[in-house]
Amino acid sequence: MIKGKNLLVFSAHAADYVWRSGGTIAKYAANGANVKVVVMTFGVRGESNGLWKKENATYDSVKEVRKKETAAAAEILGVTDMEYWDLVDYPIDITQELENRVVETIRKMQPDIIITHDKNDILNPDHNNIHDLVWRASIMSNSAGILTEGHPVTKQMRMFGFEPHQTEISGYVPDQFIDITEVYDKKVKAMECFAGQHHLIEYYKQRAFMRGNHARRLSGNNTYKYAESFANFYAVVSEELV
Repeated sequence: MIKGKNLLVFSAHAADYVWRSGGTIAKYAANGANVKVVVMTFGVRGESNGLWKKENATYDSVKEVRKKETAAAAEILGVTDMEYWDLVDYPIDITQELENRVVETIRKMQPDIIITHDKNDILNPDHNNIHDLVWRASIMSNSAGILTEGHPVTKQMRMFGFEPHQTEISGYVPDQFIDITEVYDKKVKAMECFAGQHHLIEYYKQRAFMRGNHARRLSGNNTYKYAESFANFYAVVSEELV
């Protein structure tokens, strides 16, 4: 049941959440979930190579483009609750103040599900740092002795890691496939917002097609055409084998 679920997404850079979970986000938003996306940085320094090639490009000019791109993508996906923290990327400085901010954000929303970066992206330390930060903050948010004024302790939530771009060489193993066929067109349109990383659009179209093949094969459901995959942070607990 998606309706009424609280889904919280932490994205290291402006486009990460779109490439890696845009279909899942759109599906949750369209089916009545409360979706919040936190964009930690705009990826100005490390993920905007196409924009830096333009004449007279500056940090501020690149950031302005990236902000417009991610806002447009979020609107297409149906996300209305966005936070732009405007941190500096490459590297993202992980401070105690930042960890406290993540804890407070988690407690404020009380998420049923958190999506963020998986534990190992071999070519992007920002992604790894955000994984460690969000996981650590989730533990703090569940701990009664960690006090945040006005926001209650959370209960244990489900947590999932994005599929990294360099899947195989990062040692990524998918634990779950989500059918995104009904919202695939939204994901494509959202990806097309990012002129600074236009080379990734076709890659992630192919990835959705391939994961759709896996979803069909594993489920026997031939209506699954496109999918996204995630790694579980924690094992599933149930009354029976599922």
